[in-house]
Amino acid sequence: MSESIGQKVRAESMTVLRGALKELVGTVVAIQANYYSVKLDSRFAVNDQADELSELPEYLLCIRRGLLKKLGQQIMVGDRVSVEQPDWQGMRGAIAQVYARQNSLDRPPIANVDQILLVFALAEPNLDPHQLSRFLVKAESTRLAITLCLNKRDLIHEEAVRYWQHRLQEWGYQALFVSVREDEALRTALTEKLQDNITVVAGPSGVGKSSLTNRLIPEQDLRVNTVSGKLGRGRHTTRHVELFELPQGGFIADTPGFNHPDVDCTPEALSDYFPEIRQRLALGTCQFSNCLHKDEPGCAVRGNWERYEHYLMLLAEVEQQQHKQRHQPDIEATEKVKMLEDGKVSHEPRLEAKKYRRTSRKTRNQAFQELCLDLSTIEDLEDLEDLEDLGL
Repeated sequence: MSESIGQKVRAESMTVLRGALKELVGTVVAIQANYYSVKLDSRFAVNDQADELSELPEYLLCIRRGLLKKLGQQIMVGDRVSVEQPDWQGMRGAIAQVYARQNSLDRPPIANVDQILLVFALAEPNLDPHQLSRFLVKAESTRLAITLCLNKRDLIHEEAVRYWQHRLQEWGYQALFVSVREDEALRTALTEKLQDNITVVAGPSGVGKSSLTNRLIPEQDLRVNTVSGKLGRGRHTTRHVELFELPQGGFIADTPGFNHPDVDCTPEALSDYFPEIRQRLALGTCQFSNCLHKDEPGCAVRGNWERYEHYLMLLAEVEQQQHKQRHQPDIEATEKVKMLEDGKVSHEPRLEAKKYRRTSRKTRNQAFQELCLDLSTIEDLEDLEDLEDLGL
């Protein structure tokens, strides 16, 4: 009796498990050409003949369904997707659906990010305050959690570490000071922050982002490079965005390094990307609601704090960008509007300008006739001058 009950429970559980595993769900971890590497959430399936679980490949190389292409659905690294018609022998599949994104970044192109790990080096190359400030403002504009990590701690003295720690605290950041040569420091300082999250590693070239990823995930063995002796800055080693699974859970994305990120925001929004300004506005308000904290009277922000100069420089930059956008003609309109006879409005796609279209024969003939008239006019004037010279 007990065996029959046990078999019945086992059969029911297998039926439920078959339904749960019928739809394969995973995360896009890499994109190359028109192929997508998908990390599956579940690595087991039910063997219909033996009624037992069998292990499946961890990754599938997938293509995008034609319907998604027709709908214009783009797929990004970090997207949650469903996979159909898996070929377990060839480890292939087809992405049939892309689930709604929590967020997405344009640079680097990645979706569903939980936090940003901003990595800078304390030496080789030397830490540039203006460059660090620009990266922090760019990271703040994403509205994601930021962890500032200063690498190569073993190359500077302890006094310099305390100096930067105090200086960055005044900026509003609690920085982590690590070295890729200190395994224990990496585990204690970063493991808890990275666990069960999708983390984007950002920062300039040559600061040790790939070396840091190699230390956290030794199996990856990412290519690293040395710092240029002439330029004093790093060389690009990471060429594309890819997610790597952490041993404790979660993903880390090693992204290409950029030495000068763009700050594309409005002048009004720039102040919200400085923790010092947010702190000062929490204590008191400016006299004008649209204050840019530049030279307005009654400003609660303007004052003697270190990054105020950085703020003014970036403010001038974004104001110049906004001025160019406002005075740039709208030459990229995508549609033209027509009024039909029945009073309805018709929206038609605007065709691209034909930059290399050949000039028509009529236009060429008209231009030739005008040239002949001009030449005849010149000849008449020359004849008049000759007559004047003869006294006629």
